[in-house]
Amino acid sequence: MATATEQIEMPTDLVLRKEQDGIAVLTLNRPASRNPLSRAMMRELQANLDEIKENAQIKAVIIAGNGHAFCAGHDLKEIRKNNRREIFDELLAQCSRLMTSIVRLPKPVIARVHGIATAAGCQLVASCDLAIASENATFATPGVNIGLFCSTPMVAVSRAVGRKQTMEMLMTGEEISAATAQEFGLINRVVSPSELESATFDLAKKIASKSPLTVRIGKEAFYKQLEMDLDSAYGYTSEVMAENMMAADAQEGIDAFMQKRDPIWKGI
Repeated sequence: MATATEQIEMPTDLVLRKEQDGIAVLTLNRPASRNPLSRAMMRELQANLDEIKENAQIKAVIIAGNGHAFCAGHDLKEIRKNNRREIFDELLAQCSRLMTSIVRLPKPVIARVHGIATAAGCQLVASCDLAIASENATFATPGVNIGLFCSTPMVAVSRAVGRKQTMEMLMTGEEISAATAQEFGLINRVVSPSELESATFDLAKKIASKSPLTVRIGKEAFYKQLEMDLDSAYGYTSEVMAENMMAADAQEGIDAFMQKRDPIWKGI
């Protein structure tokens, strides 16, 4: 049975999907509301990620926003219309699953950011492996301004940004520019609005040209070792790398390098 929250959602395609050269572009599609992460929006995005996880044809993912903004965070109108603890618990669990799915997806995920990326929208950027932003992009965790501390966005942002910078964003709620976001480590680079789409696609295409097996192994190991102490991290990554050395793609890559030719990846 549909919940009251689900009944207020728009019956349109909330996530547009386009595929090209092994890259899936997922575009949040509620431009009039600045693409808020409603429960229905998150459900569609989650369904796409779940399918992409098992789709060997997709090598990389780009998450973008339609209209004048990337993502304004959770849908506050939806929240106020469903003022019950159990609904809030479901919403936050759903959002947490979405963000961890991005981190655990065995393929790189790149945020293509323009306009605002605030609260859970900023969390979405921080959860992606990489991010490219337009010069007009701004970022914020502004919950403190409305009496609602951005506690769950804090998890992703604090893992991408330095401690002092994260606390400043959380405590003041003020927007930061794309240039400052790059300085903080929240995004990789800043480009002009006219270059944003091509720059993001070029980065995705470059990564998609690598061995999908190697990228999967590397992404998983990267996030796991971050949570370990130094000795454990070296022990774990040594095991991972030794296993990687046994893979056919690694042997093909070494042979291709020595023979001065392009490798032919098989994903094994």
